[in-house]
Amino acid sequence: MRQTTQAMLPLNRASAGVNLRVLQNHRQYQFMIKPHHRAFFVALIAISATFSAHAAGDPKQGETKAAVCTACHMMDGNSSDPLYPKIAGQHESYIARQLSLYKSGERENAIMLGFAAALSEQDMADLGAFYAQQKVRPGTADESLVAQGQALYRGGNPQTGIPACMACHGPSGRGNPGAKYPALGGQHADYTQAQLVAFRGGAVHGKDGNANVIMAEVAKGLSDEEISALASYLEGLHAHAPVTSGSTASP
Repeated sequence: MRQTTQAMLPLNRASAGVNLRVLQNHRQYQFMIKPHHRAFFVALIAISATFSAHAAGDPKQGETKAAVCTACHMMDGNSSDPLYPKIAGQHESYIARQLSLYKSGERENAIMLGFAAALSEQDMADLGAFYAQQKVRPGTADESLVAQGQALYRGGNPQTGIPACMACHGPSGRGNPGAKYPALGGQHADYTQAQLVAFRGGAVHGKDGNANVIMAEVAKGLSDEEISALASYLEGLHAHAPVTSGSTASP
């Protein structure tokens, strides 16, 4: 059975699928970062600080420039084919950085190299700004994988040294634009699985001082089963929609 996994504070049946409880305050969130992972996160923050800044984007200009992207990613960034990632709601700076890496060849993808080759830095920022304003449409998670995926995402695996994904990507998978950690919630499970397998194999986006080695380090201890569970969980993960005035939530 497939189900939607919502990140929210109360656990209820306000919408279809299974709604998941998140940590309710920063103190609890800090507790999830295990002592033996602290050195890892210090290094992680230092690496993120080396990423280059991008020009501010214009979403209106980005909408016009996005016409060429629609064949794979659709106009609103919610691709229908899991071969292509959903980029709706992704952070402007993250999209601009990835386009820059495709253009330079520091992230290898023959299709994206062809599209990014002619883009200026401003073009990349404009495209990022446009897609950042779109709303990602979450999919549904496999019910049989939700418990394992949630446990890994929220608490990691202390036995194998895998840190909690939530520490960087947030309770609802929205990421952290300041630190350049992408939004993951709602992404196609097949796409996420392929990326995690690549990271586990040592894939790194960027070179030298511009390299992001974080995910290669994180993913190297993941099993095939854990990757499948995380990918499925993330496809259904999304922020809880607030209850509007006059509406009721089931207990």
